[in-house]
Amino acid sequence: MLKVLHILAAALSLSVPVVAQSAFQTPNTQEETSPFISSAEALKGWKLPPGFKISLFASEPAIQQPIALCWDARGRLWVAENYTYAEVPKNFDASLRDRIVILEDTNEDGSFDKRTVFWDKGVKLTSVAVGFGGVYVLCAPKLMFIADKNGDDVPDGEPEVLLDGFDEGAVRHNVVNGLKFGPDGWLYGRHGIQATSAVGAPGADDDDRTNINCSVWRWHPVTRQFDVVFRGTTNPWGHDWDEHGQLFLINTVIGHLWHVVPGAHTKRMYGEHDNPHLYELIDQTADHVHWDTRERWDDIRKGVTASTLELGGGHAHSGLMVYLGGNWPGEYRNNLFTLNFHGRRLNQDTIERHGATYISRHRPDVASTSDVWFRGIDLTYGPDGGVYVLDWSDLGECHENDGVHRTSGRIYKITYGDPKKVGPLDLRKLSTAELVKLQLHENEWFARMAALILQERAVAGQNMAEAHQALLKIYDTDASVPRKLRALWRLYVTGGANEQFLLKQVAHSNEHIRAWAVQLLIDKGPLSPALAASVSQLVSKEQSGLVLAALTSVLRKEPHFQQSHWDIAKAVGSPAFANDRVLPLLLWHAIEHAVARQPDQAAALIQSIQMPKVRRFIARRVTSDMEKTPAPVNALVDLLPRISPSMQLDVLTGMNDAMRGWRKAQAPQSWARVAGELSSSATADSSKLLRELGVLFGDGRAADELKKIVADDDFDIKNRREALEALVQSRAEGLLPIIQPLLAEREIGPDAVRALGALGAPEAPEILVKQFKSLRSPNARLEAVNALSARPKTALMMLEAVGKGDIQKQQITAFQLQQLRILNDPAIDAAIAKLWPELPARTADKREQVAKYKTALTPEKIGKANAAHGREIYTVSCGACHKLYGQGGEVGPDLTGSDRKNLAYLIDNVVDPSGLVPENFRASTVTLKDGRTINGVVGVTTDRTMVLQTATEKMTLDRTDIQSVEQSALSLMPEGLFDALEEKDLLDLVAYLVSEEPPQK
Repeated sequence: MLKVLHILAAALSLSVPVVAQSAFQTPNTQEETSPFISSAEALKGWKLPPGFKISLFASEPAIQQPIALCWDARGRLWVAENYTYAEVPKNFDASLRDRIVILEDTNEDGSFDKRTVFWDKGVKLTSVAVGFGGVYVLCAPKLMFIADKNGDDVPDGEPEVLLDGFDEGAVRHNVVNGLKFGPDGWLYGRHGIQATSAVGAPGADDDDRTNINCSVWRWHPVTRQFDVVFRGTTNPWGHDWDEHGQLFLINTVIGHLWHVVPGAHTKRMYGEHDNPHLYELIDQTADHVHWDTRERWDDIRKGVTASTLELGGGHAHSGLMVYLGGNWPGEYRNNLFTLNFHGRRLNQDTIERHGATYISRHRPDVASTSDVWFRGIDLTYGPDGGVYVLDWSDLGECHENDGVHRTSGRIYKITYGDPKKVGPLDLRKLSTAELVKLQLHENEWFARMAALILQERAVAGQNMAEAHQALLKIYDTDASVPRKLRALWRLYVTGGANEQFLLKQVAHSNEHIRAWAVQLLIDKGPLSPALAASVSQLVSKEQSGLVLAALTSVLRKEPHFQQSHWDIAKAVGSPAFANDRVLPLLLWHAIEHAVARQPDQAAALIQSIQMPKVRRFIARRVTSDMEKTPAPVNALVDLLPRISPSMQLDVLTGMNDAMRGWRKAQAPQSWARVAGELSSSATADSSKLLRELGVLFGDGRAADELKKIVADDDFDIKNRREALEALVQSRAEGLLPIIQPLLAEREIGPDAVRALGALGAPEAPEILVKQFKSLRSPNARLEAVNALSARPKTALMMLEAVGKGDIQKQQITAFQLQQLRILNDPAIDAAIAKLWPELPARTADKREQVAKYKTALTPEKIGKANAAHGREIYTVSCGACHKLYGQGGEVGPDLTGSDRKNLAYLIDNVVDPSGLVPENFRASTVTLKDGRTINGVVGVTTDRTMVLQTATEKMTLDRTDIQSVEQSALSLMPEGLFDALEEKDLLDLVAYLVSEEPPQK
């Protein structure tokens, strides 16, 4: 029977109304390194829980390169086919075209039996959404609308451009995607991290455009307003709303699930958010990951380990569905489902209220397939509650390093038992009363589709009075909160919920309704002063974290705070959520702009708010502008004696954090008096901060106290390190005699070496070279090489020592060789060539290098290598930046959850690490006025400081010390990592990288 269905699908695809199949180009460039199996055979490889069934809804040649899907009011599935996405060198192939295909299952047997090509002129097509008399499509750089007012499935004309400016080049597989209508009537979309787009209406000036990279955004189909909802993550490729209208987002590499709270700034895989004063970012919502964290994130490219399969299959996810369809058993309702890219399965998570917001917990995976070609892209439930799974069907990764297989694609359907037939569908023909009644349907599909039609009718000017009465009845009388919310949303999008109505709902007994009332009140922009005052009064004693989280949007959207806004901020800063993992950061991200503009009111908030983190951030933000506006900092200092010890610590911590990296600063007017008053009563932690700040403000007595702490090993190592850092940061006098004896100490030795290099004393290089062998800590030796590599003169001194054998060649890593090369000194280059003749020239053909290592690194040789010794090589060569099996640094991505047996991909990235480097993760060469040259990635930059992430540390530099900054096209990861290793060490390292379990010591 399955074979018959497959043949039927192929036959139907031969009759295409717009472009003949044979005329539509679909060239394959993918080498079939694994056999391509038929869709019927692939169907046999699925595993599902008892009672579930899987069938083939459509497959090649009827459907190919499916990248996105959506539904229309007739229950038809619209599928975007993307053929222009190409191999890395091409990026996108503009000679090809993308298209939109409509699939219908008119007899409800589970497979399509009618196929229509709606549009075949797309380029870089990633998404489709049907509504408002046409089809919205994303074809980077544009969001467009293709009108089809009479619904005859033939475009009325050329597409209308609604937005442009989305990146279409460097963004690569992070391209804009994800069109989906939300409960608030906006059209939502997503954007990845790899490039920044400047989005606006066609022809808009730069000032009228919005910069976005990794984010969730929305666009209103009536007002045409563009709004960024949420910023962060990596490459989001799926989102959906739960039964209470809470939005969740799926992601890759750094964490898979995020609760999308408007205004949130979350962690990102790399790079920095635009605002340098965020200070801390929100972590993922899930309490787990779907891979073994003892592995590196890109290890998944070399094969999925048994432990990773048990935990969910890997770090890459695509598509997100909150199941509300009604066909699957009740235990699955309102759970989240996503397609695990490397694990070839459907992951399942639950969502629970936790603290102010939510937490997600892992549940057993629902389905998995043995088909190595399966590349799940998206999933959705349909009118009968069955779940449709989109399969791109290819080998390799979404990066397409190994070619594109354009003549494959499948859509599977997963049901529980035999779903109820829904009969012929066309919700457009229903009366408004019937559409309202569908808000009570068990299957959310009907409620959402009916909602869109109701919104369309209201926008078209139809009288919605009866609809409003019916919706109000549901809202007032139905016991179900999800149904009440459906009624509230439909009232809002059809004009039946004005400000006064919504304001009353802010006092509703249910937290979900109160939260949504707040969200809808500020949907169109800032509140009027009177409305803000009313909201402030209503929420003064609010206890729900969910409502408080929604209130941060009121603050985020207000450019200039009135007293009512500060009162709302005070309410959000509830002591009940003082240590919540989300709410303090949401509050800070929402009020930061007001703290900068109204520092006096912000300082007053410190005394009334109950969140230590927010108090610290307020003090930090106010202090960061001390040079421009010293008066608010004077007020902060004057405040110190009048507040509790815990508040004193928060203020002093914030001030100290603000001036990290500064050399000197003018002391606030009352600093000496206040510091003297506090000296006898402050806690130990506050006393330490008073000393460190005192050194920065030029207090010689404070510097002497810190010197004593550094020299005395009776103090704990943390205090000694912080004291040494403060002294070096302020360039206190007389440090060399204190630092030199510390070099041989195991714990503080690395800090002492780093301090010696930063001070730049003339005798420092000779001291480091002479004492190199006596440095007890490997980290101290690493820091010594870093310090000596920072200046041409000292670098030559070090290379001479290497030549004499005083410093072993193995101590110089590939990172440090790259640092030496960026000095651009002929004598240094000559010394490197002499000491490392095996290193290729920087202009060497990367293809030759790749071919060389593909030949040398055979599975047979790797199988005989010593992976345990490879771990030692990894620690020196890679571990400073990357984690593997839970060990290592966090400069680069955690490489734990990736496909680790793809040796070709590994070689490509090691040989040419700069081949595909996002702009905001390129290395820069920073030249300091003291003669040092440092290579790193520029991070958060303020008026006074710049953060630089090197291969070994995150430095905060005083910008007055910087002579120049030059960005390169290179990755921080150096070339020549393999070249610097002997053959045995290289094989051992690769054996460790591809190992399925940590090797025994």
